[in-house]
Amino acid sequence: MRIEPFTADDVEDVQAVVRLQNAASAQDSPWEHPSTVGMLQGFMRHGWDGEVPAYYLLRDDDAVVAWGSIWTSEWDNTDLAGVDVAVAPDDRRQGLGSAFLADLLDQVRASGRTKVMADAWDNPAGRGFAQAHGFIRGSQAINRRQVLASIDRNLVRGRAEEAAAAASAYELVRLEGRTPESLRDDVAVMTAAINDAPTDDLDIEDELFPPQRLKAYEDAQLARGQRLYRLVARHRESGVLAGHTIVAVETGRPTIGHQHDTSVVREHRGHRLGLLLKTAMVLWLDELEPQLETIDTWNAESNDHMIGVNELLGYQVLGRGLQFQRAL
Repeated sequence: MRIEPFTADDVEDVQAVVRLQNAASAQDSPWEHPSTVGMLQGFMRHGWDGEVPAYYLLRDDDAVVAWGSIWTSEWDNTDLAGVDVAVAPDDRRQGLGSAFLADLLDQVRASGRTKVMADAWDNPAGRGFAQAHGFIRGSQAINRRQVLASIDRNLVRGRAEEAAAAASAYELVRLEGRTPESLRDDVAVMTAAINDAPTDDLDIEDELFPPQRLKAYEDAQLARGQRLYRLVARHRESGVLAGHTIVAVETGRPTIGHQHDTSVVREHRGHRLGLLLKTAMVLWLDELEPQLETIDTWNAESNDHMIGVNELLGYQVLGRGLQFQRAL
């Protein structure tokens, strides 16, 4: 057994890890869309916003039996690292995951980071593994999916009209792809509203969103083959950006969409802007991406307001993800 780093250019290793990911998902989370070589390579090269995780595999002779990663940020939470470990279903319960995790934690310690986070699906295996290695549950989030063919567009339009009446002091601005440079500073300020979303018992700092990070996020998403659609609510009188929602559509699989941030700036809440943004996004995507079939989203289970908006729009629960944390 040996642990080795690998990169996006190690095509055979990437293919082996994708097969492992899909085998693990078939057992642990069969509702997930399958991983692809292009998706994994894209994330390995560009990350979420330009910061690229380090990837490793565990090899038994020539067979890849597990994969893992370490992700860190220099934007904020610079004392924190995240780790992922996944073992092929046929190779579990042999201590491979524990040995792999121990190696990754040693690397995190050597980097000087003092806290570590990890995610797991809410099942006995995921909970048991995390707890056996000293991780404490800090939060839980629900994965939901909107099946667009099942959504009554008349209902969506009705909700949108109701929300627009309550938010008559605001106008909607459509931003496709990269944010224009003239708006980048204002969009970056507005993006920080996501820090008001619940983090429950996780010991984490607020995220920082300078304009450079906004640009890095958009560059990374587009380089990974995601088409970006951002809808912004702007206060008519002041011109202040009050909230936004973002959906990414996969270029390689254009029937699949992913909800990114949806947030409203605190001073502008109470005008049904969240509902206005989400309903208007459905109608906008009908125009530009008529082939789109599903949109997946994640919300902290304690985020009652956004969950209520999503349920109005037909999002159905797929599974619960748990967020664990421990000190090193």
